Amino acid sequence: MKVKKVVLAYSGGLDTSVILRWLIEKYCCEVVAYCADLGQGEDLEAIRRKALKTGASKVVVDDLKEEFVKHYVFPMLRANAIYEGSYLLGTSIARPLIAKRQIDVAIREKADAVAHGATGKGNDQVRFELTYYALKPDVKVIAPWRLWDLNSRKALVAYAKRQGIPVPVTRRMPYSIDRNLFHISYEGGVLEDPWEEPPADMFLWTVAAERAPERPEYIEIDFFRGDPVALNGKALSPANLLSRLNLLGAKHGIGRVDLVENRYVGMKSRGVYETPGGTLLHSARRALESITMDREVMRLRDSLIPKYAEMVYYGYWFSPEREILQKAIDASQEDVSGRARLKLYKGNVIVAGRRSGHSLYDPNVATFEESEGYHQADADGFIRLNALRLRLRRLKQVQGKKDKGIKG
Repeated sequence: MKVKKVVLAYSGGLDTSVILRWLIEKYCCEVVAYCADLGQGEDLEAIRRKALKTGASKVVVDDLKEEFVKHYVFPMLRANAIYEGSYLLGTSIARPLIAKRQIDVAIREKADAVAHGATGKGNDQVRFELTYYALKPDVKVIAPWRLWDLNSRKALVAYAKRQGIPVPVTRRMPYSIDRNLFHISYEGGVLEDPWEEPPADMFLWTVAAERAPERPEYIEIDFFRGDPVALNGKALSPANLLSRLNLLGAKHGIGRVDLVENRYVGMKSRGVYETPGGTLLHSARRALESITMDREVMRLRDSLIPKYAEMVYYGYWFSPEREILQKAIDASQEDVSGRARLKLYKGNVIVAGRRSGHSLYDPNVATFEESEGYHQADADGFIRLNALRLRLRRLKQVQGKKDKGIKG
């Protein structure tokens, strides 16, 4: 492959620093380092300096926190998307945004290729590249982990030292970490034994439930058409609201998940996640939906959750099927406006109340007391009609036994 300019998804870590230098050496090309700020809490200026020192011709740093939450996290939350019953898709939903902005930069910089640091075993390679091709079909993609022979940390460190790339002397983490404003994930290393409990000191965000405050805390979240807009009566931007919820959830030990999931490439992989704010938003929205969504609309939407979550997990964010499904889901959220009250206590999220101007809940109908809105005698015909097929089936079974007795 002949390339003149490459836009590299760059984090400043060992892998992408080595990739940056390797691209220059391998292809004799210009490399633009692209770094997306998704709330990972890193020193982006230090990352910029390191990229330039390593050989990047230019470094582009984007603050994408608000875009990430508003246009990626919130639409996904409107679908109540959960992969395989547990995973709230924190890493999955970040990749299409990074890849999209990478393509934007490639077009602006007139680059003919893009590159990423995802390995050939994981899901991220698929997520990045499906987005690349969906948005720029003629782009050239370079995936070094599928090309080079630097297949170990030792080899990467040796290469970095030969090239004069700084390798910080730090305690080697016995697992891989990915972080953004929505979650933190931990994989690999000591976590590869699914029988072993995660190390107590591994978690960077949430406190252990047994160490959480002894007194519960109540919070209220306001929604408008399915999106959270305020916390405890104070309107906040999407990123600021999620940040505040992260702090509250983490304080009470909320949002830890440990699961063995099925990767798109076919293998099973253990992942441990912290998603405190997202866990609170899922509970709050469900509470509000319970009084504002029609029963059959909710059941239809819920039947689509596994498929929607799979699309996000597999990397099909920019696919026609996800886009048309999103329109249907967003239509289901038109009346999901109101307030949910949550009780936070030692790792638990307890719904303490919900109210809405669009509520379908009518106490005059639901009451156990006498009311004009519902006549209990009407249930007799309703039950008999619904029991008709069951009665006919049983009668047929009884008749069949009689017929066998006669033949015998």
